[in-house]
Amino acid sequence: MKYITGNWKSNKTTAEGLRWLEQFAGIWHPGKDLSVVIAPPMVSIESLAAEAKHLRLEHFFFAAQDLSPFPRGSYTGAVAADLLKGVVQYAIVGHNERRRYFQENVQDALNKAAEAVDAGIVPLVCVADVAEVSRLSSLADLNGRVMLAYTPTDPAVSGIPESAEKITGMVTRMKRAVPGAIILYGGAVTGKNAAALLAVEGVDGLFVGKASLDPANFAAVCAAAA
Repeated sequence: MKYITGNWKSNKTTAEGLRWLEQFAGIWHPGKDLSVVIAPPMVSIESLAAEAKHLRLEHFFFAAQDLSPFPRGSYTGAVAADLLKGVVQYAIVGHNERRRYFQENVQDALNKAAEAVDAGIVPLVCVADVAEVSRLSSLADLNGRVMLAYTPTDPAVSGIPESAEKITGMVTRMKRAVPGAIILYGGAVTGKNAAALLAVEGVDGLFVGKASLDPANFAAVCAAAA
């Protein structure tokens, strides 16, 4: 099974997201061995999930871009994992942008991952460098599936993906830290380089940023996986 996850970040209104879904549905040909996941802004998820069901998109799922490290309760502005149950199947935690702009740390990501698993949601934990890998071992103790995404920061600046050698080295470390985890690579992924990145040993899928905003480009990434 391969996995392609698109992170829209803080882009697209609900109306724009609905148009994206319609366009994607018209050009995408689902494969039984490929799961496609989209992470729209939180405000749009329920509307887009309903539309995806109406369009009968197969093997197509949704992810939250973030969630609360706390359960339901008096946490103004936070969205507890339990509130997302039944709407999303995945949740991104520990993205380097959350760390850079919101001063979150590795422990915050681990707490969010635990909340996600308790709610039956698969956490997609982002890892930017080797130093973070050693903190991942506690994820192996969670009673649920875990997905890891190697998301180095340099490709976001240069527009050039990491070398296959570097990706393989990190993937090997991540698999040792969390046996059985699904491993994605994210960093300057496009429809043109997706096939080569998917061919890197140990990579189970791709974590797509900018390229996921265009339905045709994202469909090309999915086609490379299918």
